[in-house]
Amino acid sequence: METTKSNAVTNRPARRSQTVPEEEPKATNTMVSTELKIENLDLGLIQPDPNQPRKSYDELKLLGLADSIKEFGVLQPITVRKSDKGYTIVMGERRYRSSKIAGKRTIPAIVRKYENNDVLELQIIENLQRQDVEPTEEAEAIAFLSEKYTPSEIAQRLGRGENFVRQRIKLSGLIEGFKHFVRNGEMTISLGVAVALFEPEDQKMMLEIMGKEFNGNQLKRMVDNKTYDLSKAPFKVEDKDLIANAGSCIQCPFNAINQGNLFGDGKMICTKSACYETKKLKVLLNLIKRAKKENRILIPDIRRHFAGQEGNQLIISQMEKEGLTVYLLDDIDLLKRPSKPTTKSIKEDYYWKEFTKEELKKQLDGAIKVYNTELEAFNTAEENGYIKGFYFDTDSYKTEKVFVKIEKEEDNESPECSVPLEKRKMEDCTPEEQITKLNSKEVRKKEIENNKQFEEVATMIRETDYIHSKKALTIDEMVAFTITLYENTIGYYERQQHFKDFYGKSLITSRENLVKRFKKNFKKETFNKLIRFVLTKQVHFGEANHTNNFTNISFYTAMQGFHGTEIAKIEKAYAETRSKREKRLEARIAELQKQVKALKA
Repeated sequence: METTKSNAVTNRPARRSQTVPEEEPKATNTMVSTELKIENLDLGLIQPDPNQPRKSYDELKLLGLADSIKEFGVLQPITVRKSDKGYTIVMGERRYRSSKIAGKRTIPAIVRKYENNDVLELQIIENLQRQDVEPTEEAEAIAFLSEKYTPSEIAQRLGRGENFVRQRIKLSGLIEGFKHFVRNGEMTISLGVAVALFEPEDQKMMLEIMGKEFNGNQLKRMVDNKTYDLSKAPFKVEDKDLIANAGSCIQCPFNAINQGNLFGDGKMICTKSACYETKKLKVLLNLIKRAKKENRILIPDIRRHFAGQEGNQLIISQMEKEGLTVYLLDDIDLLKRPSKPTTKSIKEDYYWKEFTKEELKKQLDGAIKVYNTELEAFNTAEENGYIKGFYFDTDSYKTEKVFVKIEKEEDNESPECSVPLEKRKMEDCTPEEQITKLNSKEVRKKEIENNKQFEEVATMIRETDYIHSKKALTIDEMVAFTITLYENTIGYYERQQHFKDFYGKSLITSRENLVKRFKKNFKKETFNKLIRFVLTKQVHFGEANHTNNFTNISFYTAMQGFHGTEIAKIEKAYAETRSKREKRLEARIAELQKQVKALKA
């Protein structure tokens, strides 16, 4: 190990020639010399090993070591082997480089003989025991060792966890274009491992899509779109017969757990999107077959506005191909079996609110009444004209038994002329149609005028000192901010799940009146609910956590006031796991340090 200036004064310089007794070679070691001599060799006769696995060196650290060598000399000899041109470095290239920087002509060295790949293996193990090894070099080195040793054997030699070794082996499969981003610190190791799950051709395509500038979010989306959490699969992962040629996911080599427990905790991740999508399609086809057999209507979770999306088009086309009439959510009235509310479910639904016992009981009693009404409607559905159906979730591909009533379609047939009114010339229209066209033009003119008027007002306000006002927020400002959050932050499905009656139960009114009504019924609880929802969505996962990111730190701190007890339990569990691991690591490192000293004695 190289000696820096800070600890150099504790060692004595090596003498010109010493005899050093060597330990009895181990079974895995093929070194043949019986005694070692330290010689001062001419630096000009020594060459770095071109096959040395370590490629990168910190220039500042080399300069620091060079300063130490100028003052104290090289206190620990390097190890070399004879070559056709003189000597080749086995261990100690940093000392060699720093000696040249320090202007030295000779360097103390131990000359040893090796056979086969012992040199490279020793270099790799020595480098991997350092703390500053560049991750992609580390991955390539461990991949080299994996040709001779199992991951568990490598882990024992390095004092690392087996999962760490498997991750590095997988990281070695990253193409050079992505390795560059890992080396310069732009790409995290965890994302690198996720990308390395894919074949080189897929990686090249991902790199091409991303472009020259690294974009972690875009890359993560590409990975997410090509990987699937098998714990959420809509089929049984142990099913061997769903797709005969594919077999079960449990034994599949494209299941990340069979490539080493790369994601930890026994997490099964499918990395072969084509196979997963094929199995999902088979689930849909089996459901269509079942719906026809049981004479049930199949209702996909699709609204007319989203029917043109690619995934939804696939589902619709398969239903039509199998002879099913496609009813969208806009076409039907749907009854699902309601879930009975509990104290726990009330607290989860109103997680932002602190209830007293009386308030919680009142809320639960009200929810039970609603539940009983909905359950009665569900149980008497067939008596009220509903028919049996399957509700099909297009995201998860999960199915639920429901009751369905088809709403009557209005007669929207066009007049005799097949050309749309807005595309016909005025002279080709009847007087009544001309009135309609004129009114439509006037509506459009008003929209354009309103757009210009609003833009002028907003621009004027931006040029004032409005944002520096020290006045307290008015109700109108809070209403505006609440609606802004809702309209621009909350997605469609989140609105359905958490904010179904945001504007009220009826939307059959003008937008202006909706805002007036919202203001009239405005409660700070609505504002708080939106803010807290946004807080839960703005936290970052991955390399960002509650110790290195301002958003995450502030969120973690704020949640202590709501769920301090639960957070403390989670923290305690992690602390206990970490403590046990650190003790094991400390013991293992101590053992390895003894072995290193023995090898260098």
